[in-house]
Amino acid sequence: MKLNWIFIIFVMVVTQACSTNSAKTKEEKLTEIPVVKLKIVDTALALNYVADIQAVRNIEIRARVQGFIEQILVDEGQQVKKGQLLFKMNDKEYLIKLSQAKSQLASANSSVKIAEVELGRIKTLVDKKVISKSELTLGTARLAEAEAKASEALSIIDDAKQKLSYLSVRAPFEGVIDRIPLKTGSLVSEGALLTTLSDSRNMYAYFDISENEYLQFMRTGKGHFSTHAETALILSDGNTYPLKGKIQTQESSFSGSTGSIAYRAMFPNPDRILKHGASGKVQLISKLEGSLLVPQKSVFEIQDKNYVFVVDEKNTVKMKSFVPKMKLAEYYVVSSGLKAGENIVYEGIQNIKDGVTITPVFNKSNSLSAKK
Repeated sequence: MKLNWIFIIFVMVVTQACSTNSAKTKEEKLTEIPVVKLKIVDTALALNYVADIQAVRNIEIRARVQGFIEQILVDEGQQVKKGQLLFKMNDKEYLIKLSQAKSQLASANSSVKIAEVELGRIKTLVDKKVISKSELTLGTARLAEAEAKASEALSIIDDAKQKLSYLSVRAPFEGVIDRIPLKTGSLVSEGALLTTLSDSRNMYAYFDISENEYLQFMRTGKGHFSTHAETALILSDGNTYPLKGKIQTQESSFSGSTGSIAYRAMFPNPDRILKHGASGKVQLISKLEGSLLVPQKSVFEIQDKNYVFVVDEKNTVKMKSFVPKMKLAEYYVVSSGLKAGENIVYEGIQNIKDGVTITPVFNKSNSLSAKK
């Protein structure tokens, strides 16, 4: 019986020792926390904004009259010049209409001459008081009617000529032909889509920024969003487009649905790398001189206030609030509350609490330094 009690006590001691060792091991792991020293730096932060890339000119070329496509003189993806003939439609029907209109004009001109002769005869008879003046009024009206019909015939001829010109579809500007959905011999109706023409020598990139960010940058006076500010373009594959662009304009008001304002940048596209409808990111470089930066991952909020854990000389962490000047990319720019030389917890803030002692781990990759 005595041996049993000794065995039970031994098991309890061993179990307690194991639990104590496990707690110590866990505590040791938790106390190894990455720490970073705050520095005053001259930095350049890259600000990326989703962009909608569009050609400076991108239009649909549509048939302006009904007819059969007789010739397609270009191919999809072909570079064309301004005024180049793209499509030729059958003109027989419209030539007949033009001929009919010319015949109507000839008949109308004959009626005008007859009415002029008749009016001259009436004037002579009226002067001799052979007929009444009412006949003169009727003669004048008949001449006016004949002249109106002649004018109408001229209009019909102009309309026929205009429609004939529509049968030869030409490029309104230099660009690249898109898909051609119809083929030779197709009957097209007025307004039918023939193809799309895109002038991609220069490309627009539209992007939105939030109202808060807009106001922050306007207060700094840096002019990152001012017109003629230089910008870069990050393509969908992550590579940077080799040519720089410039911001040209901005909208006059904020969007009621998104709370953002739209900007437009233009990029030269001599090698036609950029295509209409492509996606990418406009990248603006924000130069901040003499700034104290705090990583966002080091910051936590309590009741709308921003805090970090500051590590003192005894490696004890203490909560400290600060006021940010602005929020950019992965950093806060400090306005007040923190100073250069202070050590703060870089990451792992969810694993510690105010007043605990840690083992700080300084990592060079975590150091704040100027970004060129």
